[in-house]
Amino acid sequence: MTATRLAALENELSNELVAELNLASTALGWLRENLVHLAGALAVLVIGVIVARLLSKAADRALNRSGRIEPTVAKFLSNIIRYALWAVVAITVLTQFGVQTTSIIAALGGLALAVGLALQGTLSNVAAGVMILIQRPFRVGETISAGPVLGTVNGIGLFTTEMVQPDGLYVMVPNNELWNKPIVNLTRMPTRRFELLIGISYSDSIQQAREELLSLAGDDARVLGDPAPEVFVSALADSSVTMGLRVWCATGDYLALSWDLTEAAKVRFDKAGLTIPFPQREVRTIAAAVWRSGRPHGA
Repeated sequence: MTATRLAALENELSNELVAELNLASTALGWLRENLVHLAGALAVLVIGVIVARLLSKAADRALNRSGRIEPTVAKFLSNIIRYALWAVVAITVLTQFGVQTTSIIAALGGLALAVGLALQGTLSNVAAGVMILIQRPFRVGETISAGPVLGTVNGIGLFTTEMVQPDGLYVMVPNNELWNKPIVNLTRMPTRRFELLIGISYSDSIQQAREELLSLAGDDARVLGDPAPEVFVSALADSSVTMGLRVWCATGDYLALSWDLTEAAKVRFDKAGLTIPFPQREVRTIAAAVWRSGRPHGA
């Protein structure tokens, strides 16, 4: 190796060494100047994380103790509190180093807006899920009807509600689809009214039909005495007088009672000689003699 090459290598190594020494010196200088800020930022970070964890746990316990908020919503709200506190801690730490956080906050706000627009449908399901869990129009195990959906609730989440239809089919419904429709809770109330409509012939006795229906209701132990059963004339139809029977029962007995009363009413009316008529129509035919030249007589 020539002397010129050796000199170039020595010069290159010397420059690298000087650069490393300068970098170390700059780092030590920055550390001395910002040691107080660094210690303060570290203290803020540690204390902030601890406080955020304690506050989120306290909020979680308070929400669960209230008894008015579902555990899923309580956990969701406590997580929001924790993340919000972490964001405050991060901004405070950056402020300790003199970072201008205004632009960062603006950028995060724009990012949140963009994500919100992109996930508009998903976020609407989350909002609907939170409202369902707070308002509690239905609970797990209850049977509900909302628009075309009818079934028993198996689970309520932030995005969807799991249900089982009366025919045994599993269905997962987006919360937004439930919240935007009238929700009928079929099992929330302890009692429920059943109404039976049955037609009798115009030649039959309304009083006899009333007595038979009241006797039918009185013979079934599932029919409640308060409110008392009611029998009334519901309508004067084309071929029958429609009688109505209204009874109250426990919600759990509703379906079986409706089947049994309907069958028993038919059997009882047959024994009493009361007729359940078929639809009838009276058709009158105009004699051909009244037509002349394709026109009615006298036209």
